[in-house]
Amino acid sequence: MTEAVIEAEKKQLAKEYKKLLKISYRNLTADDKKLIRSAFDVAVDAHKDQRRKSGEAYVFHPIAVAKIVAAEIGLDATSIAAALLHDVVEDTQYTLTDLEQLFGETVARIVDGLTKISNMPYDKDVSLQAENFRKMLLTLNEDIRVIIIKIADRLHNMQTMDSMPAHKQVKIASETLYIYAPMAHRIGLYNIKTELEDLGLKYTEPEVYNDIHSKIRDSKEEQDAYIEAFSKTLKDSFDSENLNYEIKGRPKSIFSIRRKMIAQNVSFDEVYDKFAVRIIYKSDLENEKFLAWKIYSIVTDHFRPNPMRLRDWISSPKSTGYEALHITVMGPKGRWVEVQIRSERMNEIAEKGYAAHYKYKNKEKEDGGLDDWLNKLQETLENSEISAVDFVEEFKLNLYAKEIFVFTPKGDLFSLPKGSTALDFAFQVHTEVGMHTRGTKVNGKLVPLSHVLKSGDQVEIITSEKSNPSANWLDYVTTGRARSKIKSSLKDEKKQIAEEGKAVLARKLKSLKITLDEKTINQLVVFFKVKTSLDLFYRVGAGIIDNQKLKDFAASRSNAFVNFFKNKIRKPDKPQDVNKEEITEKYDQLVFGKEEEKLDYKMANCCNPIPGDDVFGFVTVNEGIKVHKQNCPNALQLQSNYNYRIMKAKWIDSTQREFKAKLVITGIDAVGLVNNVTKLISNNMNIDMRGVHFDSDDGVFNGKITVVVKNKNVLDNLVLKLKKINGIDKVTRV
Repeated sequence: MTEAVIEAEKKQLAKEYKKLLKISYRNLTADDKKLIRSAFDVAVDAHKDQRRKSGEAYVFHPIAVAKIVAAEIGLDATSIAAALLHDVVEDTQYTLTDLEQLFGETVARIVDGLTKISNMPYDKDVSLQAENFRKMLLTLNEDIRVIIIKIADRLHNMQTMDSMPAHKQVKIASETLYIYAPMAHRIGLYNIKTELEDLGLKYTEPEVYNDIHSKIRDSKEEQDAYIEAFSKTLKDSFDSENLNYEIKGRPKSIFSIRRKMIAQNVSFDEVYDKFAVRIIYKSDLENEKFLAWKIYSIVTDHFRPNPMRLRDWISSPKSTGYEALHITVMGPKGRWVEVQIRSERMNEIAEKGYAAHYKYKNKEKEDGGLDDWLNKLQETLENSEISAVDFVEEFKLNLYAKEIFVFTPKGDLFSLPKGSTALDFAFQVHTEVGMHTRGTKVNGKLVPLSHVLKSGDQVEIITSEKSNPSANWLDYVTTGRARSKIKSSLKDEKKQIAEEGKAVLARKLKSLKITLDEKTINQLVVFFKVKTSLDLFYRVGAGIIDNQKLKDFAASRSNAFVNFFKNKIRKPDKPQDVNKEEITEKYDQLVFGKEEEKLDYKMANCCNPIPGDDVFGFVTVNEGIKVHKQNCPNALQLQSNYNYRIMKAKWIDSTQREFKAKLVITGIDAVGLVNNVTKLISNNMNIDMRGVHFDSDDGVFNGKITVVVKNKNVLDNLVLKLKKINGIDKVTRV
């Protein structure tokens, strides 16, 4: 390295340091500047021997990340120092203890969080991205700044990826689109999200990116002229109202134009709103809302609005804290233009997210839902039952979801992802409310738990201590939070039934002169072809393994000679048996429609679904029902052209499988008879009543009841108990 180069780098470093202090969004105190200076010196010293692939001194990377953190995200001096030091522990001689002594516990903790994200071990069979994402979120309980600095780090890496090999570029860009862009969006860093998406597209689909980029460049002059003409029309009216404002044109991002081209199946020229006009006005807090609607009124006096495209995020801010008024109007030459109306404060929040909130926050003002969001995140993270890949998919649903706003009976406002149901809302209010939901009312009317909510609905949850989640609740919810809570509740219920089952099994085996020990349990697991002892105990508790089956086991065990031959004969088949069991243990049966009927079907060759896949049935003309995967290449075409021939289909877990049975009851009518019948059924834990119909004709009583039971034993017991009720003559199963 020549003296001249080293000298030039030193000068450049001095310049960068001054720039860093100048561009900071916060007002830095003397102590802040001291902290940043020492972090800067340590970073320069630690990385002095390192170079990046481009040949540039490595230390310019942490400085660039610190500049993004200081200017674009607007975090405090602690974060700027942590950004400068973010690679020090990972790549150099400095340890965490050194940092703690030099800069205090907070900086050390943030750097530790960032180092953990970089050095994560992962399971070979789980998507690395998913595991990365989950671990990254787990650091949230330490400090949200860890994630924000990580996003800044990723942004700078994406901006400087040109010297990397192509396969690495694609990997990093895919991960960015999959994880970091949704994260930036959710924290409210819209400018950074847009840049990450565009850079992600640049490396994953370079031809598409370059094509759209050049088309935007070619049409720039024409667009500038159009925005100028659009603005001119409004300026006179704004000036006559003495408004203090600025009108800016903003082309839509390359990524969002690409998304529109795919979603609407149109070419670049056919995308109708390729740019937006932003009106930013000065205002004090009292008049902010009034002025936004005044500007709206002036814009719509000149240009006709599209009533379907009004978005009022001033009255109900997004959960990221975003506030603005969006309208789409018909501009000159018959073109749609999106107009965004924001005060300077709202604009800063849209660009800086979390940091601007912090700046504007006072005792009365809420923190834009960010704290709520972190708490919800924390709940999801603490649920260890859910695999990393499921976690990412559920979390992504909640990241990009459009929002609806619904009210409680008292008028409290909740935001939920679009498509949420009444049961989702119950879990949103509180986990305990969700767990004990008995019924739901929307706008005063009783509705099913699966009722899809719309913005503005008023929802009331009816709870009961006796109500608990059942397996079909998973069909009624769409949010990750509700799903994970229901799943863990069902697991708890399964464990409870298994505990009871263990006691029952010990008692029954004792009467067969068999002791329940580890050896017996292993024999039972093999004999009943279940996977674990938990499955075994659960099946006994639920009555799936009954007395007769246990007698069969005892008989097979006592005859060791026969057993020996059976095993000899069975051995070649065993691997095949085990494999079959692995698939069928969890998903045994395919059922169709709301009634969950068992019908004949064939698997479609185009996508070859296997048990457990998300599927739907399609009624063909000649071949009966064909089962396709939800993401089958033909699914979209079938669903759009032949929607009336689509049947809902799902796999039923063999342990959770339920059977529907219709019972006809006849007898002599008596006061309280109906009550006795329904009471008997509802007090039985494993029975769910789906339909009830009673008639009385001149003293003779007829009843039809549809029940859902786990197995035939439970049904037989119910029939016996019903026959004992005074006045009942006959109980028959249809």
